Amino acid sequence: MDFFLAILPIAVLIYVMTKKRSWPSHISLPFAAVLVYFLTLVRFRLDPNLVNATVVNGALSALTPISILWGALLLSQTMRRSGAERIISESLKGVSPNPVAQLMIVGWAFPFMMEGASGFGTPAAIAAPLLVGLGFDAVRVTILTLIMNAVPATFGAVGTPMWFGLSQVPLSPAEILSVSWKTALVHTVAALVVPIIALRFMVGWVEIRQNLIFIYLSVLSCALPSLFLSRFTYEFPSLIGGAVGLCLSALMAKHQAGLARTHAAKEVEVDPPSQHRDQLRAFAPYLILIAVLIVTRLPFLPLRAWLTAESPRLALDWGTLGTFSVSAALVLRLDSIFGTSSGWSYQALFVPALIPFVVVVLLSIPLLRIDLPTLKTVLADTTNRLRGPSITLMGALIMVQLMTLGEDRAPTTIIGRTLASITGGSWPFFAPVLGALGAFFAGSATVSNLTFAGIQDSIARTLGFDRTSILALQSVGAAMGNMVAISNIVAVVSILGLQNQEGVVLKRTVIPLVVYALIAGVSGLILA
Repeated sequence: MDFFLAILPIAVLIYVMTKKRSWPSHISLPFAAVLVYFLTLVRFRLDPNLVNATVVNGALSALTPISILWGALLLSQTMRRSGAERIISESLKGVSPNPVAQLMIVGWAFPFMMEGASGFGTPAAIAAPLLVGLGFDAVRVTILTLIMNAVPATFGAVGTPMWFGLSQVPLSPAEILSVSWKTALVHTVAALVVPIIALRFMVGWVEIRQNLIFIYLSVLSCALPSLFLSRFTYEFPSLIGGAVGLCLSALMAKHQAGLARTHAAKEVEVDPPSQHRDQLRAFAPYLILIAVLIVTRLPFLPLRAWLTAESPRLALDWGTLGTFSVSAALVLRLDSIFGTSSGWSYQALFVPALIPFVVVVLLSIPLLRIDLPTLKTVLADTTNRLRGPSITLMGALIMVQLMTLGEDRAPTTIIGRTLASITGGSWPFFAPVLGALGAFFAGSATVSNLTFAGIQDSIARTLGFDRTSILALQSVGAAMGNMVAISNIVAVVSILGLQNQEGVVLKRTVIPLVVYALIAGVSGLILA
């Protein structure tokens, strides 16, 4: 009965979002959160004070994805209103008129690199407008970018899902590198299939077969460097692998390597110097974005430590609500919420919102020649588009916080242990599904790993499996779950201005998720 009640909110959420007359996410997620809140109090009988503190914590935690989404949307709108997005689209068409080449460069290689730099669903949100600008259908673009973004997600935001997501599990440096390598190995195998499925949403089988050589060259140009680097580091596989793949994919497309012959005869005119300058200005914000992210996230540079310094400079006692403090690096904290152990923090300068997105937009104002009326329009449009998604994300974060409350009695723990007892020796086949489930309702590979890595490690020890293999399967599942993560879907849909399409996108991404899960499951049986 406990298992049924623990999984009930997730089942209800999936149903209301995928039924014929689906509920929009800004209604379905808060509804699911209320259901979890009711079950936590009535069925699991946890301390009401702690439950209410967790609700406050979840609501405040939504500030992280909301601010990231606001920053990504601000940059996207700036690029669109300034005309930079149009210039980029035209220059990408100049690389190759082949739609498959454009989809692989903009929908695969570019987000692969951006995932390594920023993560948090922003690569799909950045790539999607570029593809729409190239003339592709917005809903199909949403589906493609979400599917493509699953492969590099494990090493997103300079390896955050690894170094932070697995931080609750005691791992030696050698063990975490073993997890890194095994995770990348499974992703590389999946990359031979999953991008093909994603392309099928955009083009026909005939076009895929005609351009299959280029597709695999582009896939492997990202995946193989990423796999190689995963043996030595868990921070840069996606970033460097994506950068290598992006350059090689563009170069191959320019020379029609592996592309259908029907496009080989089309000559691309040489751009005049003035047009080259316009293209450089248009691409400059993204180049600055990557540079800022790298400089602020490399652990051996001092900026990262400065931006995350938590020593409070100002502390205020807010009575029963808790103790609020601010550090010199603008790390906001609220401790002892309602007198409980629940606490919240927000690293205002390190969360990828103010830095790099707002900084890049400010630097782009003179670069892209943006006037004050255009800037005001961008700010207003960005804020208006986030009204619905903000409610959605708040509901999602409250739900996930409540689902993980209660230690051994937490719904997530009950789900994990029940599934393990049912599957027994077959657990490696199903381990990625648990990771995907966490990413689905948490909206993040990092949060999924934080939520389930400890459970996966406990299951591995209990059933006698190699723990690094099981944790690698958790990481793979958390990454592949990004394609159905509600917050990621909301992010892309919001940036493209689509209305009530979350359920449609979710239903379409389930099929590639199942394929990914089968590949990961079979790989898991071999690894473990």
